[in-house]
Amino acid sequence: MIQLKVCIGSACHIKGSYNVINVFQQMIEEYELFEKVKLQAVFCLGKCAEAVAVKIDNSEVYSVSGATARKFFEKEVMSRLDG
Repeated sequence: MIQLKVCIGSACHIKGSYNVINVFQQMIEEYELFEKVKLQAVFCLGKCAEAVAVKIDNSEVYSVSGATARKFFEKEVMSRLDG
């Protein structure tokens, strides 16, 4: 199970963290990944200046926006799923 964490702290909230979460939820539904991806809203991933901060498992923290969320999910999340 992949843990996909999206920061909802102040800076990320202002820069659209809920838009990112909505896109990720749509992608999980679209690809039926309920059993493979756990989406979590978290506070502060330490990259406030680069918000919206997103972390996959224990990887680096990425900067994602509502406009880039779909492409990010396809590239970074889908590639980590086994078959």
